[in-house]
Amino acid sequence: MADTSFAYLWFLLFLLPIALFLFLYLIVRPRPVNVPIKNRHVFITGGSSGIGLALAHQAASQGARVSILSRSLDKLEEAKHAIRLATGIDVALFAADVRDYNAVQRAVDEAGPIDVLIVNQGVFIPQELEKQDLDQVRFMVDVNLMGSFNMIKAALPKMKNRANREPASIALMSSQAGQVGIYGYTAYSATKFALRGLAEALQQEVIAEDIHVSLIFPPDTETPGLAEENTKRPELTKIIAASSGAMKADEVAKKALNGIKNGSFIVACNSEGFLLAIATAGLSPQRSFLMAFIEVVAAGVLRIAALYTQWNWYSIIEKHTKKK
Repeated sequence: MADTSFAYLWFLLFLLPIALFLFLYLIVRPRPVNVPIKNRHVFITGGSSGIGLALAHQAASQGARVSILSRSLDKLEEAKHAIRLATGIDVALFAADVRDYNAVQRAVDEAGPIDVLIVNQGVFIPQELEKQDLDQVRFMVDVNLMGSFNMIKAALPKMKNRANREPASIALMSSQAGQVGIYGYTAYSATKFALRGLAEALQQEVIAEDIHVSLIFPPDTETPGLAEENTKRPELTKIIAASSGAMKADEVAKKALNGIKNGSFIVACNSEGFLLAIATAGLSPQRSFLMAFIEVVAAGVLRIAALYTQWNWYSIIEKHTKKK
């Protein structure tokens, strides 16, 4: 009897995890890849400030040929000057509104074939949907979602026909609000959740061309717009979002660029994002056999943690409502 129990314990503790890992090794797709940055053309939208500017700094310092796009030429010139001072490298500037496909297409044609496209632009106006003007909703949808479609559609043909057949990348800047909905983020979360569907389907469409899609999920980031956003957030939003700390733009950019170079589909930027990535893995592709193993093993425990988090948030909402 003791021998049987020992054999069963051995199976559970050692053989079953090894068998699961080997099985995942066989089925995980797409396979691991390395996307080079040095001497490649990296094109970054929203590149004149915040995370985009930090990405441009880091890509330039790693030997990439960098182009940045933004609406304001003055801000682009300031960004170019800052990057030159920091790295000694000049970046190419393109002033265009991502909502205007023709303007985006002209910028992409002038820039030339792109090896790494980082679709980073985004706007955020926090408010309850009932109180929010529909023009503000359309603005977020047009910039965050339609702007991403415009950029990818404009750049993709030349990316697919690039002379350099090394692996290429399309990276989309989502948000932790694109992993879980939060009070006051109704319109914003909708645009960021939508990027996930775009990314998952797009990866299947471009994998044969050795183009690898990354979806980046930063938390609140210390950018010029964050302080202003905080003044506009509903009180409940501030309470619920307080549990998640803000990161510096340079830290987010470093995590994002490393994820892009590793070809990671989901790129988390902090420990909370890492747990959210596991909890929301769903049917997303996963290149890492180890991460796939962690996702499978931790799924049940993290679902309990997610339900507890939702219980806490709804309790906060209930208490706040009673006070009012």
